[in-house]
Amino acid sequence: MVSESSSSTQQRRNSMLTPPSTAQDNDTFLSPTTPTRSNYDGLTLHSRTTSMVSSEAARLRSNSTNTYVERSDLQLDPPEEALKPDPGNEADFEVDNNPFAFTPGQLNKLLNPKSLSAFVALGGPRGIERGLRTSLSAGLSVDESRLDGSVSYEDATATEQKAAHSKSPVPEGTLPAKDIKGQFEDRLRIFKDNRLPERKPDSIWILIWRTYNDKILILLSIAAAISLALGLYETFSAGHGVEWIEGVAIIVAITIVVTVGAANDWQKERQFAKLNKRKDDREVKVIRSGRTMQVSVYDITVGDVLHLEPGDAIPADGIFIDGHGVKCDESSATGESDQMKKTSAQEVWQQIQDGTATKKLDPFIISGSKVLEGVGTFVVTSVGVNSSFGKIMMSLQTANEGTPLQVKLGKLANWIGGLGSSAAGLLFFVLLIKFLAALSGDSRPGAEKAQEFLDILIVAITVIVVAVPEGLPLAVTLALAFATTRMYKENNLVRVLRACETMGNATTICSDKTGTLTQNKMTVVAGTIGVDQMFASSNAQEGKPVASFSAVFGNLSRKAQELLRSSITLNSTAFEGEEKGVATFVGSKTETALLNMAKDHLGLDGLAAERANVRTAQLIPFDSKRKCMGIVYEIDGGYRMLVKGAAEIMLSKASDTISSIYSEDFITEPMSSEQKEAVSAIIEDYAQHSLRTIGMLYKDFPSWPPTNAKRLEDDKSAADFDDLFHDMTWVGLVGIHDPLRPGVIEAVNQCRMSGVVVRMVTGDNITTARAIATECGILQAGEDTIVMEGPKFRQLNDEEMNRIIPKLRVLARSSPEDKRILVGRLKANGETVAVTGDGTNDGPALKMADVGFSMGIAGTEVAKEASSIILLDDNFASTITALMWGRAVNDAVKKFLQFQITVNITAVILTFISAISSSSNASVLTAVQLLWVNLIMDTLAALALATDPPTKKILERPPQPKSEPLITHTMWKMILGQAVYQLVVSLTLYFAGMQILGYTESQRRELDTIVFNTFVWMQIFNEFNNRRLDNKFNIFEGIHRNFWFQGINLIMIGGQIMIIFVGGAAFRIVALNGTQWAISILCALPCLPWAMVIRCLPDRHFAVVFDATLGAMAVVLRPINRMFHFVFHPVAELFRGLKRVTKRTFRKKGEETPEVTEDAEKGVGQVHSQAMPTVFSSEPTKTGPVNVPEINIAESK
Repeated sequence: MVSESSSSTQQRRNSMLTPPSTAQDNDTFLSPTTPTRSNYDGLTLHSRTTSMVSSEAARLRSNSTNTYVERSDLQLDPPEEALKPDPGNEADFEVDNNPFAFTPGQLNKLLNPKSLSAFVALGGPRGIERGLRTSLSAGLSVDESRLDGSVSYEDATATEQKAAHSKSPVPEGTLPAKDIKGQFEDRLRIFKDNRLPERKPDSIWILIWRTYNDKILILLSIAAAISLALGLYETFSAGHGVEWIEGVAIIVAITIVVTVGAANDWQKERQFAKLNKRKDDREVKVIRSGRTMQVSVYDITVGDVLHLEPGDAIPADGIFIDGHGVKCDESSATGESDQMKKTSAQEVWQQIQDGTATKKLDPFIISGSKVLEGVGTFVVTSVGVNSSFGKIMMSLQTANEGTPLQVKLGKLANWIGGLGSSAAGLLFFVLLIKFLAALSGDSRPGAEKAQEFLDILIVAITVIVVAVPEGLPLAVTLALAFATTRMYKENNLVRVLRACETMGNATTICSDKTGTLTQNKMTVVAGTIGVDQMFASSNAQEGKPVASFSAVFGNLSRKAQELLRSSITLNSTAFEGEEKGVATFVGSKTETALLNMAKDHLGLDGLAAERANVRTAQLIPFDSKRKCMGIVYEIDGGYRMLVKGAAEIMLSKASDTISSIYSEDFITEPMSSEQKEAVSAIIEDYAQHSLRTIGMLYKDFPSWPPTNAKRLEDDKSAADFDDLFHDMTWVGLVGIHDPLRPGVIEAVNQCRMSGVVVRMVTGDNITTARAIATECGILQAGEDTIVMEGPKFRQLNDEEMNRIIPKLRVLARSSPEDKRILVGRLKANGETVAVTGDGTNDGPALKMADVGFSMGIAGTEVAKEASSIILLDDNFASTITALMWGRAVNDAVKKFLQFQITVNITAVILTFISAISSSSNASVLTAVQLLWVNLIMDTLAALALATDPPTKKILERPPQPKSEPLITHTMWKMILGQAVYQLVVSLTLYFAGMQILGYTESQRRELDTIVFNTFVWMQIFNEFNNRRLDNKFNIFEGIHRNFWFQGINLIMIGGQIMIIFVGGAAFRIVALNGTQWAISILCALPCLPWAMVIRCLPDRHFAVVFDATLGAMAVVLRPINRMFHFVFHPVAELFRGLKRVTKRTFRKKGEETPEVTEDAEKGVGQVHSQAMPTVFSSEPTKTGPVNVPEINIAESK
């Protein structure tokens, strides 16, 4: 057995092309204590406990594989029952040409729900390893493509002695790794990849129907069809005429409006689908061919071996192989609120065979859950649609929800549409009364009278179409889609659309230090061994007599070197990997800096080999509260605990120190108070030079857990770390330098100019935090600011916090809870808060913030899930990009809103006045003309105004408070000013144009064409005015960079010219000559200088008049509104009652039909209501519903 093991191990050392089949290589499932584990380098921190027994004992136990024990409270079902297909899932259990022992359905039984019976039925860890043709230590082979032969269920689940003589084939790749095209071909064919089928987007035809399925458009279509029929009747009756053209023109206009709207929706769907693809992708650590590498979460497949680390969001179902202290939060997957401690598969298997297993044993890893603490590995058993997470996600796929701004604009659109509809209704009744009054003396044929009535109806309906600003929600959608696409190119991945618009009004940013303000490229530049042996790089401490790295480390004794090297290499979660083909360390930048120092100066050759040569008794994962981590391992017949963490905390726990480090055997001696003060001064000095300080301790024990030590409640074989964390021996400390990121100083200064307060919230000590904050400009000389430590901050009451927070700029030594408290108080004070974070414990603060930024490189999956925007470059300067685009989105919507309300007011009033004053009840703007105006203002203008990219000048203004109304006084000033000008010009031309221009009655059509042409050109020129929302004059700023604006305006100008020349009968116009074109454009062009005059009017003076007018109108309209409510409310209630009665009647008739339909509907409802909490939605959820504030049209400042 030993020779076989050694031989196979040597084979793997020479070539890791294929992980060996368990049937042929008995050490593929190795105890972490096995020396041959060193061949699989790159693993993190392996379980090195003594829970694994000898192979002889394992063979004895394996003889009872199929014996179902009854000595414990665990009752196991027989295999045929444990793996029995669930009704409806039979297809998952039937796979053609399956080279594996198990089907996806059988593997799903492990977690449907958690089933130790299925675990045993599949042969335990060894059976799963054999059946999936993988290696629990080396993972899948990178060369695997198609697999030769197959493994039967009986071979996989056979006892170990039988398996040793079976002929299960070895997975073999057919091509070299670099040339493989069909990697894992068979595996993907059987088990699929880790992708979920995309929600099928609606086709363009469905979108067209949905856009058309509007009551107003349908009503207009019916009226147009009747008009077409009457027109055809008149034409054919008279033998001449083109009365039918208007009906055709209206139908064509409706078709164009619907098609353009549907095309915009289709483009929006595509853009959001791309965004969702980007936001869901991430990289995970997987072991393949014995080496740890990072692959896309989509490329995980069944049989892969994945790492587990604190903060990981588990991407697939699996079985826990080995590790230390792994606890998972499965509340989002199973509803279980308690932390779930994981037990290794081999230990569970052993207890089942020994008859000591209990129901509480849990080797199952559930996709969608989160790792809270501990490290380890697990083998994947289900991915994609077959995983627990996938099944639930498939049932919860929903369309994108509207953002708060979209909802607010939707409500505003309804409000404006309501006013427009009221005007249209009033217009219809006035014209109808006029029509009926003149009907008795009207001698025209009935068809002509009917046509006039239809014209009245069509004009009224068209006014409603124009008045309803359906382009408002479209504008914000386009602005968000445009912004998120551009933000992604600038390293901002928007996960929650509402964050984009919210960030524009952020008033404060609470930022991490490491990796956000700094580069997170850590390098050890100074240090001290013991209390006095100092070393530094050449530029670390200028002017001080400090030894070099080589002078100190080159003379260290062997044991002192081993102690330092072990403190760095064993007590670490970093691992060996590759980046761009270069071997490097992967993990926390602090740990990689220490490992690089060990490699350069302490003789570190191979990290995995270093770790494989020790037996680990217990791991103490990093804890943000303790700010340290540790490991316990066997050494010279005893046990040694190594701890490293924040230097001042380590110093406070030390009672002894090492000395005589250059002698053959270093010694330990008590640490005097003077020595502690000296080390504390060194820590302070490092911190003042912006160095992160890491201290190292150790302590030896004769046994583990120590005899009188307190044990962990959930694991009696592990000692309570806090009970032992005292009277430690000081090893030394290092100072790690992390330079500021390029552009951070400018970004902080830009935030200051934009009215956004930047606060640093860091776990570093107060001296280092103050130094970094001063360096990057958060702390300014001469400003009255406060720097505070987290423990002091959290002891303040609310009143004291409210007094301190406005001046607080740095919160040092802070815990995640401190950050959460700070964010909560800022929000309570009315601030719009953005937060950056990268750790698992930053989740609450990221979730609570108005905008949460997580780090795309260093951030944990929990932090990314809790955030709304991911900074792909981990750079604070990228938050400025989000700030700029957030303001650009808000500005784009306001620009469009200002433009559209101007058109709404002008078009509705102009149509109303001209139709009432006309003897023929005809409006100067016909239905087809109004539909063209509607197309301009709803779709084309939305595209033009929503695509203005932001400039740096957008950051020169302060953020808008949450209480600011959607339409400001400045906007109302421009809206009303332009509406007055357009109405004066249009009505003057309409009523006095004949006299001014000297036209006769036969030229009435030409004048109406001039009015229409002038009206459209006023909208085109006013669109330029609306590129600015402030009172500055330069409306052409940046226009040369916005090709969308240029192109869309060319389309509008070209369309208008074409309509005038070829529109003819369809638009009821005539072609204009040069003089008439000049009149039209010269009457429209003063829109531009008139806007400058409007901007010169002081806002405060306008606000007084405007607010007073609104107040007077409210006094007059409120009684009228009450009267209408008194009259029409009973009628509405009557209709509601009739509707309820009708529903009950149909329901009673439906009860006579079979009950299947009702039960089916009820069942579907239960599936969706009980399936899952909202944590599985495609976007991170905020607690509670989205509260949309009331629409404030104006408010006094």
